[in-house]
Amino acid sequence: MTFPKSFYWGGATSANQIEGAWDVDGKGESTADHMSAGSLTSLRQYTKEIKKDIYYPSHEAIDFYHRYKEDIALFAEMGFKMYRLSINWSRIYPNGDDKEPNREGIEFYRKVFEELKKYNIEPLVTISHYETPFNIGLKYGGWSNRKVINYYLNYCKTIFTEYKGLVKYWLTFNEINISTASFGALNGEGILPEIDGPAMDFTKPDTKKSRNTRYNALHHQFIASALATKLAHEIDSKNQIGCMIGVGPASYPLTCKPEDVLENQKSLQQSYFCSDVQVRGEYPYYSKRFFKENDIVINMQPGDEQILKEGCVDFYSFSYYMTNCVAANSNIDRTVGNMSFGGKNPYLETSEWGWQIDPIGLRIVLNDIYARYQIPIMILENGVGANDILNEDGTVNDPYRIDYFRNHIQAMREAIEDGVNLIAYTAWGCIDLISASTGEMKKRYGFIYVDKDNDGQGTLNRYCKDSFYWYKKVIETNGEDLN
Repeated sequence: MTFPKSFYWGGATSANQIEGAWDVDGKGESTADHMSAGSLTSLRQYTKEIKKDIYYPSHEAIDFYHRYKEDIALFAEMGFKMYRLSINWSRIYPNGDDKEPNREGIEFYRKVFEELKKYNIEPLVTISHYETPFNIGLKYGGWSNRKVINYYLNYCKTIFTEYKGLVKYWLTFNEINISTASFGALNGEGILPEIDGPAMDFTKPDTKKSRNTRYNALHHQFIASALATKLAHEIDSKNQIGCMIGVGPASYPLTCKPEDVLENQKSLQQSYFCSDVQVRGEYPYYSKRFFKENDIVINMQPGDEQILKEGCVDFYSFSYYMTNCVAANSNIDRTVGNMSFGGKNPYLETSEWGWQIDPIGLRIVLNDIYARYQIPIMILENGVGANDILNEDGTVNDPYRIDYFRNHIQAMREAIEDGVNLIAYTAWGCIDLISASTGEMKKRYGFIYVDKDNDGQGTLNRYCKDSFYWYKKVIETNGEDLN
């Protein structure tokens, strides 16, 4: 069992979690810039005003903006074939609705892409990764306003044109299905000027109004994604556009009780809801009953159905961290991970942050996705957060991370043998970065350690962990040597 010779090995990050330089060279404020740090026990807070007595992790992050050459050189040393990154919309259009783009922002990303090209690393670019220009939220209410589609498309046209020949692979929205949860500040789908409070609140009441806001904001993102896909193909026929879905947690029925199996089937339908629209070009059959039972009315405009049909994506990509269990009885032991929650599986181990580790589940998910869509698949986020320790000699021993990746890569190999057309794997947080869910630094994912703590203190110096050299060997042998 071997990986294809053309397989893309690499790593993944996002702009707001690594770049920093939040107000440098003409960049405008993004929604991420208004989110404070948090922890496993305290929620990140969203503030309308930037306050001097609050720490906002995105403002400096790990300073990739000034250190990108050093970091890309380390990625090249590992042997990366692909690097997934995102463009910060407010670095290109500071307010989101500007008439002209910010040239300094455009040139920054051009230099990044040229640096990647120097090492023959293929960039995979997320156009919108959990941030929107802050002005779009204040002025228009975020993605709940259909006007935002045109501003997004103007941004897309600019980057598709500017980076033609430098970027081939694009993702329209990161984990677009997370929009259906109550994470307004994170996704920018319904931000109002008066909002101050938790950026991600699992306990927030789910009202008819909030559901309608979220699902109509999501509909606008579907339309924007379809139009952007069509635009990308028109600007450069070589462009390949993908959806990006937060598959984790995938799920199992808690028991073989028919009620649990049925409830899990409904859960899986919601996991596939967004990709059914983006890959198949229409709302799935099961959405009609779901919308009816949840008092959701989609404001479908004339021509929207045709737009969705004409804007199907070229490949399917997803994040995978964990699985959970689903039961008809809501009174069960629960776990939280990747901004989702569900029932605990008694057969699985958990990480320090309570995320259940399930490599066999990855093989199951890969087979299910490919059976459903029959298009190329990329795993673009996978990894384990841990409180790594930097030794006095500059080393970091992380055998737990090596074990995690070894087991998941073995599952990928089995899935390829099963017949799944898996073409890429980019490990999440290939260099330590700010956690999206908690705003922490100590929940480290990277192969590269960054000297920075939860309070923003540290040298920002980079150190190679044991997993750095292990992953380098994996890539050198195209997944053959996992020891």
